[in-house]
Amino acid sequence: MSRKTALIVSAHSADFVWRCGGAIALHEERGYDVTVVCLSYGERGESAKLWKKEGMTLETVKTERRKEAEAAAQALGVKDIRFFDLGDYPLDMTREAKDRLVDVMREVQPSFMMSHSQWDPYNTDHMYVSQWTLECRAIAQAWGHNPGQKILGAPQVYLFEPHQSEQMNWKPDTFLDITSVWEKKWAAIQCMQGQEHLWHYYRNVAENRGNHFQRNSGGQSGGRACKYAEGFQSVYPRTVDEL
Repeated sequence: MSRKTALIVSAHSADFVWRCGGAIALHEERGYDVTVVCLSYGERGESAKLWKKEGMTLETVKTERRKEAEAAAQALGVKDIRFFDLGDYPLDMTREAKDRLVDVMREVQPSFMMSHSQWDPYNTDHMYVSQWTLECRAIAQAWGHNPGQKILGAPQVYLFEPHQSEQMNWKPDTFLDITSVWEKKWAAIQCMQGQEHLWHYYRNVAENRGNHFQRNSGGQSGGRACKYAEGFQSVYPRTVDEL
């Protein structure tokens, strides 16, 4: 029996850690093969701590960011992390890069996918990646694109939580309990040395979402205890046999 798979499309090399590291670790423990695609290293816009060091170069920043992401992926149990190295601020997705992502989608055949919120005025790289992910999903479903390849089915796309979510028109409809894998996510977070200022912010986010998980699972009268959680917004309707 083939293992289930999931695909994470991350604009920069740390995004997958902050925003869905718990989901990644949890599903890896449950037998999923999770593939993480980092479209850029975030070398220009998300590496201020590294750039403050004397004599720093672009290639050195990229090398350090890759090392951080690979260490974080290992902490989460990810065996397949891929780097497209498309640059950032701005991140530019060419047709060649889109075809490359389509190929990954068809290869992985994910049960579900995750990417960024559809609106992010603070970081346009993020919202462009969200749009490109949906565009590539549609191309991957097209029989006429590279005939002979196995087409993609219709995996759900979950939009993970942006920074300052109240500004992003992002409304979570799914909360995932990540308490059992929190230590893995916290270890992965600490791998991101270039953005140490975000470590405790995302611990607080996970604690707040844990409160929301408990409230939405029954509240004070029978809600399931949850210390840490992640929130997601689904793009497509879900089909169920019971509620």
